[in-house]
Amino acid sequence: MNDKKRIAIAGIGYVGLSNAVLLARFNNVVAFDVSAERVERLNRGIAPIEDEEIKTYLRSGTLSLQATTDAAQAFQGAELVIIATPTDYDTATNRFNTSSIESVIGDVLAVNRDALMIIKSTVPVGYTARIRTTFDIDNIIFAPEFLREGHALHDNLYPSRIVVGERSPRAQAFAELLRSSAICKDVPVLLTDSTEAEAIKLFSNTYLAMRVAYFNELDSYAASHALDARSIVQGICLDPRVGEHYNNPSFGYGGYCLPKDTKQLLANYDEIPQDLIRAIVESNNTRKNFIADSIVALKPQLVGIYRLIMKSGSDNFRDSSVQGVITRLKERGVPLIIYEPALTGESFLGCEIVNDLAKFKARASLIVANRIADEICDVDEKIYTRDLFRSN
Repeated sequence: MNDKKRIAIAGIGYVGLSNAVLLARFNNVVAFDVSAERVERLNRGIAPIEDEEIKTYLRSGTLSLQATTDAAQAFQGAELVIIATPTDYDTATNRFNTSSIESVIGDVLAVNRDALMIIKSTVPVGYTARIRTTFDIDNIIFAPEFLREGHALHDNLYPSRIVVGERSPRAQAFAELLRSSAICKDVPVLLTDSTEAEAIKLFSNTYLAMRVAYFNELDSYAASHALDARSIVQGICLDPRVGEHYNNPSFGYGGYCLPKDTKQLLANYDEIPQDLIRAIVESNNTRKNFIADSIVALKPQLVGIYRLIMKSGSDNFRDSSVQGVITRLKERGVPLIIYEPALTGESFLGCEIVNDLAKFKARASLIVANRIADEICDVDEKIYTRDLFRSN
C-alpha cells in the first residue's frame, strides 16, 4: 500500500486501539483519548489494554502511530476520523449514552469539516440517520465492529466480515482500506444502509448472548438433576447445524458488549411484539441467581472469588458476570474475598482483595471460578465452577 492516509482514531479502548494498530501498519495514524495516562503509555509503546498481538506490534517499532489528548491536533488534516468512544448503557433512559460520540463529532467539525467520520462505537438502531440530521452533515458513516476482548487486533487482522453502513463509493473505499490492511484478504464485504448496519451489530451480539444463555440453562438443568452436562453439550454440538463452538457454560454472559447490547436491542423493540429478546435479557439474571444459590447450598465458611475478568487474555471486568454473583452472595450474607491482579486497592464491592495467590488459596474454603486456570488446579478440591471445557 503506497497511498498512505492520515487517519485519526477517537478512543483507545479495545475497538479504537485495535483499529489504530491495524491501520498504522500502512498509514499515518493519530489516536486521541481523554486519558493522559493511556496516551502516555501508548506513546511509550506500551499497550493500555490487555491484548498480546497489540503488545507485539507496539514493540515492533513498525507502526506510524502517535497518541494525543489534544482533539484539534488529532483531527486537523485527517482524511478519516474513526470514532470508537464508549457508549455505556444508561438504565435511566434504556438507551446507550452516545454523548461521547457527539462530543467527538463537535470537535471534528470545529477543525476539519471535510473529514469523513466513521462511527465504530455501538449505537441504537437509527442513530446515524438521526445524528446526520442533528448536526446537518452527511460525512458520517456507521461501520460495526466484531471483535473479542483480548483478541481485538487478531479479529481485525483476520476479520470474519466487513460491514459498512452506506452504499456508496466512499463506503466501498473504507471497506477496502480495512480489507487491504488485514492479513487475511479473503473477507466478505457487505455495504448496507446505516440503520441495517446498526441492527446487524445488535442482533449479532444478542444471538451470541442467546447461545450463551441456552447452554447455561442446559447446564442449570443438568446440575439440578445430577446429570453430566459435558456429555449433553457434546452430544448436541455434534449436530453440524449447532457446531462445537461458543458452548461452554459460565456464570452468565457479561463483559462490555453483550449485556448492554441485548438491553439496547430490547429497548429498540418498544411496541414491537417479541418474547425471545426479553427472555435472553432475563435469563442472565436467572443464571446468576442459580449460581449464587448453588454456592450457598455448599455452606462455605469463606468464599474466594478467583478473577473478575470475563475471559483469559483480557484485563477487562466491566459488567463481568461474576460481579452479579458476588452481589447476590453478599445479599445472602456469605463472607467473600477476591483475587484479581488487575485491581488495585484493598476492597472491591465491599469485599477484601487478597492478591497474594498462595494466601488466597489457603484462606478460601471454596474458590469460585468462572474460568479455571492452571495456577489454581492444585486446589481443585476447593473449586466451584461450571467451566466444562476449559475455554473462553
